[in-house]
Amino acid sequence: MNPESLAQLSNMAIYSSMLTLAMAMVAFAASFANGQRRSALVVAQESTMSAGGTAVLTKQKSKPTEEPGRRAANIGLSLTWLAFILLLAGVVLRGIWAGRAPWGNMYEFSITAALGILGVYLFMNLRVDLRWLGLFIVIPVLLTLGMAVTVLYTEAAQLVPALKSYWLVIHVLAAIICSGAFTLAAATAGLSLIRDRAERKLPPGTSPTGPLSSRIPDAERLRTITNRVLAFAFPLWTFAVVAGAIWAENAWGRYWGWDPKETWAFITWVVYAAYLHARSTAGWRKNKASWIALAGWVVFLINYFGVNFLASSLHSYAGVSS
Repeated sequence: MNPESLAQLSNMAIYSSMLTLAMAMVAFAASFANGQRRSALVVAQESTMSAGGTAVLTKQKSKPTEEPGRRAANIGLSLTWLAFILLLAGVVLRGIWAGRAPWGNMYEFSITAALGILGVYLFMNLRVDLRWLGLFIVIPVLLTLGMAVTVLYTEAAQLVPALKSYWLVIHVLAAIICSGAFTLAAATAGLSLIRDRAERKLPPGTSPTGPLSSRIPDAERLRTITNRVLAFAFPLWTFAVVAGAIWAENAWGRYWGWDPKETWAFITWVVYAAYLHARSTAGWRKNKASWIALAGWVVFLINYFGVNFLASSLHSYAGVSS
């Protein structure tokens, strides 16, 4: 197959994955809407007022109203799996077309980072039911792919000498997995703040009924998920930074030079280290730790986008053009 055909197939697979993700987003949004109606009906049917004005519970259920939301979530998850497969095909075809690992510029890193976000989410969902999180994963993936195909797209080209190393695969693969983990953790950290705020306004023992807070787990469970994801990602990010330093020594003859990309990678490491420390510190392990997790994601995005567009760096070869 000639390179032009491979390029077309890669682009078709990526655009198909975006269309599939758009349908998944609609399905997850429908799941939220149906789930909210179910919550309202269950409250109305299960809570009746006694003659003395005290709320009592009956055993009447609203099972039919539960099915549309669950069915929509299942459809959304199935579509997300399909989008993952299509995007994986697009990334692999891009690599075959280029004749190298498809991580030579910002376009290639972006489509692979989107694949990493979906991969981390789907893997986590095999262990814990995270269908309720699907909408908050699909949206950033769609935004990432949208920017990749509109702003960052560039034709495949040969790597500059500094990138021609097996450390490219080791360093960038670790960073891609971390990008997925950091995004998932940011979503659960942000949702924990929303849920916690709703819980604080209610009497003990009652559940929120808001359009968003009623559809997500309690704040402590969300914080636990955030902590577990970042406890996995932090050592991997540490490895990515160390691997990058070894790669830098091979390419430029020094392990560390405080290049903007290196500096922001280190700042990202410091912020996530602060998060893990906060989780073990009384008075910080709840909302304050969640804010630090969100700050870490923002710093990671600055390292990802800001440095490539705004700073003069030895890593400029990984920018918009090769």
